[in-house]
Amino acid sequence: MIWTAGFRTGLLSPYEQLQFSEPRGFADQTVRQVLHLAGGGEAFRVRLTNRYGRTPLTIGAATVAVGGRWVALTVDGAERHVIPAGEEAVTDPVDVPVAAGTDLVLSLYLPERTGLATHSHKPAEVARIVGGNHVTSSVLPGAEQVEARFYLAGVDVLAPRDTAVGVAFGDSWFEGVGTTTSANRRSVDVLNRRLKRGWVVNQGIAGNRLLRDGVGEHGLARFDSDVLSIPALTHVLVHFGINDLGLPVMLGEPPVTADALVEGFRALADRAHGAGLRIVVATIGPFAGAGPEISTPAGLGTRREVNDWIRTTDAFDAVFDVASAVADPHAPDHIHPALDSGDGMHLNDRGAEAMADVVNLNDLAL
Repeated sequence: MIWTAGFRTGLLSPYEQLQFSEPRGFADQTVRQVLHLAGGGEAFRVRLTNRYGRTPLTIGAATVAVGGRWVALTVDGAERHVIPAGEEAVTDPVDVPVAAGTDLVLSLYLPERTGLATHSHKPAEVARIVGGNHVTSSVLPGAEQVEARFYLAGVDVLAPRDTAVGVAFGDSWFEGVGTTTSANRRSVDVLNRRLKRGWVVNQGIAGNRLLRDGVGEHGLARFDSDVLSIPALTHVLVHFGINDLGLPVMLGEPPVTADALVEGFRALADRAHGAGLRIVVATIGPFAGAGPEISTPAGLGTRREVNDWIRTTDAFDAVFDVASAVADPHAPDHIHPALDSGDGMHLNDRGAEAMADVVNLNDLAL
């Protein structure tokens, strides 16, 4: 048996250059979060994080609801503990079996002023926030609801050594922007329901880029922490490019060239192969409907050029052509209207299903 990732979430600093949600901190409050497990095991432990905090983080108490009961979470046997700025903590193991698709309900009581929180900003799931210590309360009347995760890096599960574990590494098309909140209809969720063996954890960050920082560390910079740190990992699935091409327009930066993106994808492939991983890469999805502040003729032309290279290169172990799967056949730089969330650059539930369905499951086999 080995500890490996049963759930992950892409982390952001509250001090990012570009913010898609309002950073916040807490004091004498309980934060309750639902964690939908990609994979299960004979036991689990929770990874709490103060990665981007600037002050120590005090966890006054923590529980998780599993199997119809509340279980207290401890670190080194203590219910109350402090996570220094820039560090993470792993709870003591909970010897309760959990299955893939299980929802763990994590409650954190934060008794002291936290400063701005390390968070996930567009996870298609809500956190519930209420004053006081309510880590064992079955309901939280009057709780504030926020689409975010706070102080949470993931859940490890104790699984057989031969488990196939993949990671979806990329942007909002993995994180789930555009899909129904709290319904687990992200493309990665749909893919996991297709898999008969193993699972894929989600490290998508909406707005994230392959080549430049701005909304989180860029993909090449966070590859070690978000991919290579996962024990027993076998595969990495990649979707990057839309933000590399669209955000420079919004931010007044120089455009990214096709050569630069190709070089970045090759670097990812080299690092994955150097770690013994198979890498499965998506073509860059269409985004012409996002409007002139993001989509330009030059950027769309670069997308087509890079996609032609992705489809024909031997740099990767496999490719899944999401761009063709979700495009409007009459206007292929646009998402098909039936699959568009409404903003011209994100997939709705049907679109996320189409993205997942285009992955060849044989490409994820050991």
